[in-house]
Amino acid sequence: MLGTRFTKYIPQRRDSQSFEDLLKLFLQIMIVTSGDVAEALNWLNQLDKQYGLTNDKYGMGNFIDDLKEKGYLEDNEDGTGFIITAKSEQSIRRQSLEEIFGKLKKSQRGNHNSPFTGQGDEPTSDRREYNFGDSVEQIDMTDSIKNAQINHGLDEFKLTENDLEIEERDYKAITSTVLMIDISHSMILYGEDRITPAKKVAMALSELITTKYPKDTLDIIAFGNDAWPIEIKDLPYLEVGPYHTNTVAGLDLAVDILRRRKTSNKQIFMITDGKPTCLKEGLKYYKNSFGLDRKIVNKTLDEAAKCRKLGIPITTFMIAKDPYLQRFVREFTKTNNGRAFYSSLSGLGEYIFEDYVRNRRKRLK
Repeated sequence: MLGTRFTKYIPQRRDSQSFEDLLKLFLQIMIVTSGDVAEALNWLNQLDKQYGLTNDKYGMGNFIDDLKEKGYLEDNEDGTGFIITAKSEQSIRRQSLEEIFGKLKKSQRGNHNSPFTGQGDEPTSDRREYNFGDSVEQIDMTDSIKNAQINHGLDEFKLTENDLEIEERDYKAITSTVLMIDISHSMILYGEDRITPAKKVAMALSELITTKYPKDTLDIIAFGNDAWPIEIKDLPYLEVGPYHTNTVAGLDLAVDILRRRKTSNKQIFMITDGKPTCLKEGLKYYKNSFGLDRKIVNKTLDEAAKCRKLGIPITTFMIAKDPYLQRFVREFTKTNNGRAFYSSLSGLGEYIFEDYVRNRRKRLK
């Protein structure tokens, strides 16, 4: 009996790829290069040499010309290079959405289901008697006329208030979310790229909200030594810096943003891979990268407790497996009464998608 024979794998050179195929690859590389067009095109040229992405009929120069013609690239001010356009930024977000969340149909209502019924938007199978204050749109006319026929007969047919039957509807909850992204140096430490998946998730979430849940709001915060808000259009350009992790500053800014939102449902999503290592005291920074500094931890837990008091749950997506860090996250989550996921980089998007879409909580004030 012959065994399995292994030989060197020699990839077959395919025919020239279409513009759309090359565009998908180009947009993926743009995320990794933080929007550096020259670097992305250089990578694409190297891939072309190695794997034969183009041929004599359609070369890399043709692809670049098409990028400019179709509005994905434009010349920079001094004419020495290219910059990506708003169309490219939107395409990157849409591609991230499809990659992480799958293809989602656009919803005209764009709200989250809640377990409460009443004067909502989505009909349910539940029925009840009419109560003063119910809207006309909730009346099930077919069943109401049927009730009138049974109660009064055909000879003296009349429709009274007691005949009316109300169709219950689900409330639709509008949610305000702040997404915090850790851009401290540890996000690229030990040769592992953690910032690219985090950016992809942020772009996918922003595209999900603007298309499927347009009534919701999403604010994005980058945090390192300090914390600052960034626009959705800036996400492809987000880079890791030589920063420590000031979780307190990020949470404080997130709370300040959510206080200004007029919605009942507010939440914070935090993507991080490490422990809080920094505080700002006046104009100076208090830092400690070794272990969990009790002073920094206590301040962080104080912020978690403040969010709990304000009714703002924090969902932490932890992309680190160190046991002592997971213990800290459990303590942080318990203090806030929030949630925590210990996710691999590949599963990060699915976790955030499920947690966001399944948020069915509606608080009545």
